Amino acid sequence: MLKKNILSGFTSLAAIGAVAIAGVLVPHGAAAQTDTAKLPTVTMMVGGIDKQIYLPYELAYKLGLFKKYGINMVLSTEQEGGIGAEDAVVSGEVDLAGAWYVHTIDFQMHGKDVIDIAQLSGAPGEREMCATGTKITTPADWAGKSVGVTDLGSGTDDLTLYLAARYHLTSKQFSRIGVGAGETLISSLQHGRIVCGMTTQPTVNAIEKMGIGYSAIDLATGPGVNKWLGGFWPTASVLARADWVKAHPVETQDVVDAMVATMHWINSHSAADIANEMPADYVSNPLSSKQEYINALAQDKGQFLPDGMMPPGGPQTVYNVEKLAGKIIGPVDLNATYTNEYAAKANQMEGFTK
Repeated sequence: MLKKNILSGFTSLAAIGAVAIAGVLVPHGAAAQTDTAKLPTVTMMVGGIDKQIYLPYELAYKLGLFKKYGINMVLSTEQEGGIGAEDAVVSGEVDLAGAWYVHTIDFQMHGKDVIDIAQLSGAPGEREMCATGTKITTPADWAGKSVGVTDLGSGTDDLTLYLAARYHLTSKQFSRIGVGAGETLISSLQHGRIVCGMTTQPTVNAIEKMGIGYSAIDLATGPGVNKWLGGFWPTASVLARADWVKAHPVETQDVVDAMVATMHWINSHSAADIANEMPADYVSNPLSSKQEYINALAQDKGQFLPDGMMPPGGPQTVYNVEKLAGKIIGPVDLNATYTNEYAAKANQMEGFTK
């Protein structure tokens, strides 16, 4: 995630696996501690663990795959006003972060060696929701209009600028307004403050259910980002400090084994199967019933990669978006921001490759 306030939608403070309270990670009950007492403990903070775009981490836990591959995984989630997952891994508060790949680029420019050890999705999970009746079909239609982003300078802002540039629209030809997420974005769209706004599930579902908007631009699936961004835009991943990976090669491989197995499980199961494995309060909220969660996941399930591997060209596409948004302030070695080494071994071990 590009910071917890950048992705739209609603995030509860509940976290299965652990909850971060005043910097302390609290794991699933005493029974879990007993069952995993002999396994090495690894901690991971996720940038909104109950968000649909981040479901693989919790799913891996619920399926028992961390334990299967030899890890006592203690999951936590970002708390409102607290440290972000990507910053928590850099500071050493946790071993790993469930966060967006783009952070590796930013950290490298600031002298921090953080790498992506498993790539879980190839799309941001966002959709450009446009007000009913506006008939907007491409970013070129934004000319002279106001478009909603979470905050100016946020990830949704970067993506909005890039979409506009691909359709020869400069930032002076339309307006971007920070409208937050969830209810504030819905209100802005409903009352005509913006003609379109970039958001994720369950807000997408809520807008469609209310009849106030439609999905004009799909950044939630592989085909969608290839059409609109010119290639895969890798997002949800497992991030680690390079020095931690070097010091813990066995644990690193075990974690990636579990995540790769999870991605293949997602690829081979239905949205309903996935929802049935998730905690009840993750799949049902004030704006979305469980069935609506399933429908939304079925629609956007294509954002998840089947093998944990970084898609070819993905890092370059992310770099291109960040450069156009003015975020690239120095040289970047993209090859040093990720590795497919562990995912390739995991796929071979699972028999998915020879």
